[in-house]
Amino acid sequence: MDAQQRPAAPATVPAPGTAPAPVSVSVIGLGNLGQALAGAFLAAGHPTTVWNRTAAKADALVARGAVRADSPAEAVASAELVVVAVLDQDSARDLLVSAAPALPGRTVVNLTTATPGPARELAAVVEEYGADYLVGAVYAVPRTIGTDDAFVLYSGTEAAYGKFRPALEPLGAGTFVGADPGLASVHDVAILSGMYGLFSGFFQAMALARTEGIKAVDLTGHLNRWLTGVQAALPEFAAEIDAGAYETETSSLEMNASGLRNILTATESQGLGTELIAPLQRLFEDQVAQGHGRHSLARAVESLTKEGPESRS
Repeated sequence: MDAQQRPAAPATVPAPGTAPAPVSVSVIGLGNLGQALAGAFLAAGHPTTVWNRTAAKADALVARGAVRADSPAEAVASAELVVVAVLDQDSARDLLVSAAPALPGRTVVNLTTATPGPARELAAVVEEYGADYLVGAVYAVPRTIGTDDAFVLYSGTEAAYGKFRPALEPLGAGTFVGADPGLASVHDVAILSGMYGLFSGFFQAMALARTEGIKAVDLTGHLNRWLTGVQAALPEFAAEIDAGAYETETSSLEMNASGLRNILTATESQGLGTELIAPLQRLFEDQVAQGHGRHSLARAVESLTKEGPESRS
């Protein structure tokens, strides 16, 4: 059946304890992520149309029951819910603009990686064409889409999220983080910053271990055990940061600045660079120099912002 001939299934919120009603879905972009997304929709019983610039990438999905669209406009016209997962925001914009006549009345969920500014700009473009718009940040590798390990943060048109939430759940547990379309991207940048900070510490640790012939796999076992306990402090740090109140009787900035200084000295003595962790030391020392040495080390975040907690309302 041609994609444009298939009627769009109504999107309804199911009664508690019942399976979600089928929703007509189109997936635009069939890279590794797009393939996994379309597969999850098919597995959940949603009529699924797919489009990719290289048409052959749709073959396996078509064999499973998907309908191949010949153009982005045809894909958009065939479904109420349009999911976009392409290389970048420029590509997403070009594809959606090319499908503009078919956009009115649709809901577009853009899962393409974005920074906040471009996410908001594209939201305005799509909404001007008459479609509801959601930005999604996916926390999963393709093979974990649809499993308990996957989750997705959404922002944008709240009513559209409420309407299509049951249809989106097969991708991963969803959370709506706000009506501003850029908020999912802000969350994404922040969360991934935390991830890469963890990686930088890991790489520094592995390089240091290697100078004495310690195997990375052996050290990682001890590191994971230690980090499991350390991560319990993060909610406490978060509460301090939100409150702008950093009084502590335990792990102070002064104590941690001294400890990290020793680590940097030991690292240099092993002939290694310290560029991955030295910036954190500068934050600690900046706060100590401002007279906050006895405060929680969470106060280091204030050295990254233009305004300290005293000047924020």
